[in-house]
Amino acid sequence: MQETFYDVMRRQGITRRSFLKYCSLAAAALGLGPSFAPQIAHAMETKPRIPVLWLHGLECTCCSESFIRSAHPLAKDVILSMISLDYDDTIMAAAGEQAEAIIEETIQKYDGNYILAVEGNAPLNEDGMYCIIGGKPFVEQLRHAADHAKAIVSWGSCASWGCVQAARPNPTRATPTHMVPGIADKPIIKVPGCPPISEVMTAVITYILTFEKLPDLDRQGRPKMFYSQRIHDKCYRRPHFDAGQFVESFDDEGARKGYCLYKVGCKGPTTYNACSTVRWNGGLSFPIQAGHPCIGCSEDGFWDKGSFYDRLTKVKGFGIEADADEIGKTAATVVGGAAAVHAAASIVKHVAQKGKEE
Repeated sequence: MQETFYDVMRRQGITRRSFLKYCSLAAAALGLGPSFAPQIAHAMETKPRIPVLWLHGLECTCCSESFIRSAHPLAKDVILSMISLDYDDTIMAAAGEQAEAIIEETIQKYDGNYILAVEGNAPLNEDGMYCIIGGKPFVEQLRHAADHAKAIVSWGSCASWGCVQAARPNPTRATPTHMVPGIADKPIIKVPGCPPISEVMTAVITYILTFEKLPDLDRQGRPKMFYSQRIHDKCYRRPHFDAGQFVESFDDEGARKGYCLYKVGCKGPTTYNACSTVRWNGGLSFPIQAGHPCIGCSEDGFWDKGSFYDRLTKVKGFGIEADADEIGKTAATVVGGAAAVHAAASIVKHVAQKGKEE
């Protein structure tokens, strides 16, 4: 019988109190209320760890780099306790034929009951010869593992959309997971980003384990709990956008005051992700907070949409009534008008005071 998450934690010397605290943190990371913590605790106590095969195609490994830096929950807890990470050629100890044999062992032992995690994409040109794993095209390994998987998680924009490898003219025909022929009928969760936020990655796994189902997905196959709002909607610089206060060029006075980065190319108004709420590095910061505009890395085809520093056009501010330029003009007019009224009032007050003294 497979060990449960709680069995492993007890074996590691973790107290019941710490375990329940972990369940509360996991609930918060999933955007759930405190009442869900007991459900998560029950799942961890009774359900076996999920077998996972984590395959790598054309990618830079930034998704794995992000994943191992998760703080809530810690990646080590996910790998050692929540899931049975049977294969990941980046962080596993085995290598060569020994490592490749693990894939077949997992498929045979857990046929139809394991999660296939895919990082990177499959090149289809030249019969897949642009990415060779264990002497065979990666696309063959991908199809074989997908045929027997319960569900597929596409980590990052490479697996979700194609990313830089699929940018024009795409000579290798780099293809995102859901578009590879032969695996389109499998349930697929897309967790885009270059890379995705680490806590988003671990929270998706926690959700699947806890509720034994896939999270609610949007029309593009992304978890709604993390991709239902634009970065712009919760950005702390949003009030400056609405007030028409923008950085006009990097390191100008507006930049030093923390104004909105829209005019220097920020793609926050069209990018759906949790960067402005979950943030990065344990909730410490995110690109916009660090002074760099969002490049929209979690959106389909972001690499082919022009310069990262070209401003978006026709982005509406207040509802659908005005774009940023009109808001800026209106704000300037209001400020100018207010200044004129204040000046006039001051003059009238001064004249009245002088008359009274005379």
